[in-house]
Amino acid sequence: MDRKWWTLIAVCTGVFMLLLDITIVNVALPDIQHAFGASLSDLQWVIDAYALTLAALLLTAGSVADLVGRRLVFAIGIGVFTAGSLLCGFAPDATFLAIARAFQGIGGAIMFATSLALLAQAFQGRERGIAFGAFGAITGVAVAIGPVLGGAITSGASWRWIFFVNIPIGIGALAATLTRVEESRDPNARRPDWAGFLTFSAGLAALVFGLIRSNVDGWGSTTVVGSLVAAAVLLAAFAAVELLQREPMFDFKLLRVPTFDGGLAAAWGISASLFALLTYLVLYLQNILGYSAIQAGIRFLPLTLAIFLTAGIAGRLSARVPVRLLIAPGFALVGAGLLLMRGLNPASDWTHLLPGMIVAGVGAGLVNVPLASTAVGVVAPARAGMASGINSTFRQVGIATGVAALGSILASQLRGSVVDGLAGTPLAGHAHAIAERVSSGDIGQAIAAAPASMRATVAHTAQAGFVDGLNVILLIGAIVALGAAVATAALIRRRDFVVAPDAAAAAAPA
Repeated sequence: MDRKWWTLIAVCTGVFMLLLDITIVNVALPDIQHAFGASLSDLQWVIDAYALTLAALLLTAGSVADLVGRRLVFAIGIGVFTAGSLLCGFAPDATFLAIARAFQGIGGAIMFATSLALLAQAFQGRERGIAFGAFGAITGVAVAIGPVLGGAITSGASWRWIFFVNIPIGIGALAATLTRVEESRDPNARRPDWAGFLTFSAGLAALVFGLIRSNVDGWGSTTVVGSLVAAAVLLAAFAAVELLQREPMFDFKLLRVPTFDGGLAAAWGISASLFALLTYLVLYLQNILGYSAIQAGIRFLPLTLAIFLTAGIAGRLSARVPVRLLIAPGFALVGAGLLLMRGLNPASDWTHLLPGMIVAGVGAGLVNVPLASTAVGVVAPARAGMASGINSTFRQVGIATGVAALGSILASQLRGSVVDGLAGTPLAGHAHAIAERVSSGDIGQAIAAAPASMRATVAHTAQAGFVDGLNVILLIGAIVALGAAVATAALIRRRDFVVAPDAAAAAAPA
């Protein structure tokens, strides 16, 4: 087989693993929680540690690969990701798992940042379109099958195997990369922007840390206020560094293009609303409704299939319809879908979520494909890598901040509902202690610790509180999505495109 096809296989395999691990973990969260006695904050870090390192390293990894060799850096990324997967599988506690997930994210960022450059080097002409099309299809499949595959592995074996399955796949991809993929570099590569990397990474980490700790310490605590102030200072320093650099990793001049800004709003909005909420919908299906991991994964199929099928339609429409008329209505549908999911009560079944899942999935499918063209179509081809990297970074920032903020709001609502629900009962004097335990995600132990005669009351109160909190964050997610609809409708303009939207989408299918 020709080397270029081996390149396609190696790249698609590596990217399939890293994208699969964004969604496959969600349905395993309740099992991880039970295995380690983990709190809600611990579960937030299992998701956010991965998203944080992905967001922090994407732009820098691409610069390093251009300078020292894309094949070498991609191979290192596979090795780091595979080693991180092994560490995740053997994790003895939730903290170790979060650190191992961060290690996975480093490898994932390296692979993702170099994948399109390797394909662009290996393929020319019509075959490049075929390669990018295959890459785009693989990314869609990875996201679509993640919940079901994760549920099947978790229910059939153990949550640890969602990480162990990466080991043989990673070894195979690494062998193919080292033996079959040709090395390439950019002769005009710029030096990595280490100052920008450090200030952005530290600022984003401080922001997410502050949001997650607000659940435990309260918004007025020294830890939370200090973290948020540090985040503001560090992100301001990042902006100053980028403005002063001759070759920044984030050229702020791009923000003068309204359509580019609209693309960033869309990238952050889709992740901070629908995709961040998936974590808490999984907890609802498993911890409140009592479904197994595989049962929960299957119940997410309407959402993922709607995204997958609509994305194909959106891809064909991108050549004929202004992308603004796909992205803005898509966000409106996401917002409408999340509003349809609201109105849950303790007696609700999962079918209450079904209409909203389908509507939101259709909306997300309309957003994802044209968003790729918006990311790179408004800049000259030579700057498409930076533009695409910034857009992908904003997607991961949306996941990290969305999971952190929505989780803290859910916990706060849950705590208040439990205190109110236990008022006037024999447990009223212990309501705050029970509420703290429940809001940390430890619902089962809170019920078990109650007197036998009061366990049903505690269970009902905790379940009702979780449902109330979920309704609140569904509303917030809907507001974020509808806000993104307004922003993209106002900012995205056809005249800003340098490259035709359909061609730009083919060049950046992720």
